Amino acid sequence: MSDDRGKDALTDSGLPVRVVYGPEDALPDPAADLGEPGAFPFTRGVYPTMYRGRQWTMRQYAGFGTAASTNERYHYLLERGQTGLSVAFDLPTQMGYDSDHPMASGEVGRAGVAIDSLEDMRILFGGIDLGSVSTSMTINSTAAILLVLYIAVAEENGVPRAKLAGTIQNDILKEYIARGTYIYPVDPSLRLISDVMSFCAAEVPKWNTISISGYHIREAGATAPQEVAFTFANGLEYVKRALEAGIELEDFAPRLSFFFAAHNDFFEEVAKFRAARRLWARLMRERFGASDQAARLRFHTQTGGSTLTAQQPLNNVVRVTMQALSAVLGGTQSLHTNGFDEALALPTEEAARIALRTQQILAHETGAARTVDPLAGSWFVEDLTNRIEAEARRYLDEIDERGGAAGAVQYMQDEIHAAAYR
Repeated sequence: MSDDRGKDALTDSGLPVRVVYGPEDALPDPAADLGEPGAFPFTRGVYPTMYRGRQWTMRQYAGFGTAASTNERYHYLLERGQTGLSVAFDLPTQMGYDSDHPMASGEVGRAGVAIDSLEDMRILFGGIDLGSVSTSMTINSTAAILLVLYIAVAEENGVPRAKLAGTIQNDILKEYIARGTYIYPVDPSLRLISDVMSFCAAEVPKWNTISISGYHIREAGATAPQEVAFTFANGLEYVKRALEAGIELEDFAPRLSFFFAAHNDFFEEVAKFRAARRLWARLMRERFGASDQAARLRFHTQTGGSTLTAQQPLNNVVRVTMQALSAVLGGTQSLHTNGFDEALALPTEEAARIALRTQQILAHETGAARTVDPLAGSWFVEDLTNRIEAEARRYLDEIDERGGAAGAVQYMQDEIHAAAYR
């Protein structure tokens, strides 16, 4: 635990924090830097009324063992008020191996659910109306295959593909940078992502074709500004490749979504989300002339797995609650709250229930969702928001000098490793 007494307090990312903030820290141009909720640059939120008009989606990430076991957990969560599905796949599925492949030995069903066939997908979503629930699938190298299986199951059950809502992660660059479940070389991988964007724009218009992920980057050791910068570097690379493939910006950019972590430093996390919205809107307008709709940053948040402890695991309930509150006050569109026992094992039903109830209490008992961006105007929060945006831009300039994200993989890896070591 840190001791913030004295003159040299720092955020978890190393940003200096003064003892007190005052009017001298006010925004120089509030109209340009804040704006109104639902309007460029979206600092205060992507919708005018935010949670008064549209509550965040409670989307608990789940998947383990067989399709039947995971389907049982989905029904358990939906019956208790979850409003969206989020599928965790095992490593063989993520890497394109069948469960009986020698390379899959010891990994089948461990990190998520094993899906080898259309029949597995039928079992996974058995008894669930895919026309009335949105589904997020955390899958990258094999995203196109899993999306096709999902569409097939939906159409077998009378749900047309045009009605399907959900997201595939489909973010291969962060696999090279921070995680490792890539199969193909960079350029063919990026070509496949553009193909999926083109297909969905024509056939599955409500589907988010990519979830550009800072979560894994942050969990690997990045700071908050690095999480924003490296995620956006990848996002800009995807936009550039899609445009080069002949896809119109306004046909795919409004369906881009993002995925961030929420860690323990409460005010830094709130500021990070606000800075990210503003920076992405400005980048999309500056570099591509995007419309306001195409420049909106919509994102999912998951509380920080790396912050949880195996010792005294019930303390994790408090950590998860504060992280979730930072995401809500930061304007997330959907949220996963970790189970308190995840440092030890897959969440038990009790842990999964408490995690979901945490969101429900925040939504219905605390007043946190009553007004839009309630921390706006705080001299401290606005100063942190500006600092994170400026630091993220500095990293983006470094990446641009290396030709963009595809040419800066090693640079981003090195920066993450250095931050994790510190």
